Amino acid sequence: MAWGGGWSGGGSMFAGSGTATGLPFGGIPSELMDEATKILSEEPEHEPSKRKFSQRPSARERQRLTLAHLIGAYPRWVTGGSLLVIIISLLLQAGPKLTEYAINNGMVAGHRSLSVVGGCGLLYLVMALASALLQRVQVDVTGKLASRVMHDLRIRVFTHFQRLSLDFFTDEKAGVLMSRMTSDIENLQQLIQDGISQFAMQGLTMIVITVVLFATNVTLAAWTVLLVVPLLFAFSIWFHVASERGYLLSRDRIANVLADLSESLYGIRVVTANNRQRRNILNHRHVVGAYRDANLYTGRVNAIYGPATIAIGILGQGLLLGIGGHMVLNHQLSIGALVAFFLYLNRFFGPIQLLVQQYNALQQGRSSIIRLRELLETPPTVDEVEGAPDLPTIEGRITFEHVSFGYDPSHLVLHDVNLEIAPGESVAFVGPTGAGKSTMAKLANRFYDPTSGRVLLDGVDIRTVTLRSLRSQLGVVPQEAFLFAGSIRTNLSFGRVDATSEEIEEAIDVVGLRDLVDRLPEGIDTVVHERGQTLSAGERQLLALARAFLARPRVLILDEATSSLDLQSETVIEHALDRLLEGRSAILIAHRLTTAQRADRIVVIDRGGIVEMGTPSELLGSGGAYAAMFDAWLASGGRDSTRAFEDDDEDEDS
Repeated sequence: MAWGGGWSGGGSMFAGSGTATGLPFGGIPSELMDEATKILSEEPEHEPSKRKFSQRPSARERQRLTLAHLIGAYPRWVTGGSLLVIIISLLLQAGPKLTEYAINNGMVAGHRSLSVVGGCGLLYLVMALASALLQRVQVDVTGKLASRVMHDLRIRVFTHFQRLSLDFFTDEKAGVLMSRMTSDIENLQQLIQDGISQFAMQGLTMIVITVVLFATNVTLAAWTVLLVVPLLFAFSIWFHVASERGYLLSRDRIANVLADLSESLYGIRVVTANNRQRRNILNHRHVVGAYRDANLYTGRVNAIYGPATIAIGILGQGLLLGIGGHMVLNHQLSIGALVAFFLYLNRFFGPIQLLVQQYNALQQGRSSIIRLRELLETPPTVDEVEGAPDLPTIEGRITFEHVSFGYDPSHLVLHDVNLEIAPGESVAFVGPTGAGKSTMAKLANRFYDPTSGRVLLDGVDIRTVTLRSLRSQLGVVPQEAFLFAGSIRTNLSFGRVDATSEEIEEAIDVVGLRDLVDRLPEGIDTVVHERGQTLSAGERQLLALARAFLARPRVLILDEATSSLDLQSETVIEHALDRLLEGRSAILIAHRLTTAQRADRIVVIDRGGIVEMGTPSELLGSGGAYAAMFDAWLASGGRDSTRAFEDDDEDEDS
């Protein structure tokens, strides 16, 4: 793919190149090209992905999303990390015992020995260095485990997005979905990389220390377990409940922040045109304020729990120091044992404080898992039946058989519609806005399933075949053409990646894109911005039509595809449609009646049903609903367009 850095158009979107003013095309800026080339030259080779998309999830993908299942997919890394945690915990807890041995056997009267003290100190140093080295290895292991788990999870979530039906994306905000792929998964990555290992290490440390405390002195250990631990446990239960509520609320509200930001950025032209900046800022302050309040709540919970555990630890140590000192004075406990006990006691309270910090990460990760689980357990409303066969190559007969449909099942948009479109026939749907024209097209492409009735292709119920085989034979040109960030070539071949250069050039010529492409700085390899925002609406629509032509569908659906075109471009498109529709069944949804006049048959839809249908001449002669629409269209200025259309037909006939 050629880089499109440094080019911008002035005046017309494609007029000129070089340093003219205007919106730049996407790509790498020229001043960064050298650095980008250097980075790409150092990029290692990656094996091509062997993952294949299936409309139905695999048995593994259907498993309930849990942290255990996520990390359980890599048992070798989990086992290695667990062993390292155990070894590190044991090494770290050897120090106080060495201190006790050095005091009792090298420092007290009658047992003074520099060699004992020096030997214990040297062994202490060796264990500290060993634990540091093993911790470095453990961080590397958990980091690799986290990267593999996050790679799998990102693909799983993205794949689920591809399976979900159109109504899901209509109901959900894009920013909310983005938060699932970004902040929620990043929380899990942090949890797996650092949180779990630290949580396990500190938990294991507490277990080891508890055993050692009882081995050192049962009385002091019993006071610790019976007095201090219950208080800490009670506070921890409260913290679990309160923080879970706060983190779930925080995850929801950061999703709202991202959704509001995304909407404002995508609609920045409308915002600017309507002077909505001040109102948008105020609204965003409310959204961000709600997120701040959720964070303040979790902060208050942490502010209560952290100092409370510290206070309990300090009071407990003061009490145990008094009891232990009394035992030393009565010769019931050695000085070395008391020192070792308090060294372990400090280490017992230390992990509790670290667990508080890690528990925050655990709660955030748990909240993220809950949100991701809810997403992954959302089923597509339009799904394949188990073992669905592929749809054979069709001739293009489309049948609506007693079809009723409502986006909300309690409020039907279509009522008992019956219609048959013959192979190779082009049928135009006309009618007022909201009558159900686009809904008919969405049912034909199985973006939605009828509430009742059936849609058939060549006599086959489209709900019984695979979606891939169905949609590979249907071409759709929506009212608002969508272009992806990439080159013109990439966008044209989006529906047919194996298209040859000759076929792409043919599509460009058929829809009248040649002059446009020739003015681009790098032809069809020119890179455009995301959504094609550097192109005019008409130019984007021309590219969408060329993309549909290149895909060679058996059935073509044009959803008001000429609505964004000026009269000159519309004339070009009308001629291109003759080539595009040749030999294909077609559903044409148009407010401009020039397109409807080219159809073999016109179907007038109003109030969720078919009002009348027939050829253009039949409907004009009948004086019905279409004739009234046609007269109104002529009165609004359509006569000149019709005259031009008729003149073109006369020229072609001659």
